[in-house]
Amino acid sequence: MIRRLGLFVPLLLMASRAPAAASAQQPRAPIVASDRWFNSRPLAAADLSGKVVVVEFWTFGCINCIRTVPALRALHASFPRSEVVVLGVHTPEFERERRASEVARAIERLGVAYPVALDNDYKNWRAYGNQYWPALYVVDRRGVIRYSHVGELHEGTSSWRELLAVIERLRREPVSHVSSGSRKGASTWQG
Repeated sequence: MIRRLGLFVPLLLMASRAPAAASAQQPRAPIVASDRWFNSRPLAAADLSGKVVVVEFWTFGCINCIRTVPALRALHASFPRSEVVVLGVHTPEFERERRASEVARAIERLGVAYPVALDNDYKNWRAYGNQYWPALYVVDRRGVIRYSHVGELHEGTSSWRELLAVIERLRREPVSHVSSGSRKGASTWQG
């Protein structure tokens, strides 16, 4: 089960978006913006350009999100930060999940070491068109969303292996491979 705005939706209704080859029609990733960051200074498009970025929408009160944290911690530890960035977006469902002090305690308790942006106003949630906790978006080195996964993620599963394969492929893909109408090698992150 996954949470969708407080409702439970059977996982059978959800599927990961298959990895796609880059094209001009694929959505550019919105830059994650927040007034409150944990484990990092605010990240800008320049900080993410040229890197594969895994954006995860989560909230600490969601059991599915909590069960996904070990996989995200492993992902964060598996790749050089100069190539792959795991970026959490904490979007609350309940009032207590809005408090920065509670989010900080949860981050510490869960051992989350990667950057986390607090998204109390749902600005990032809406920018990505997200509807679920947890949800992952993999962004290529040019800033184009190339893959998504909805629901729990666990090491050793087929979803885990698929995610790792996508990240590996995107790490090796030349930046100029993406044809998005911008100049060669330039980031297309939406600011």
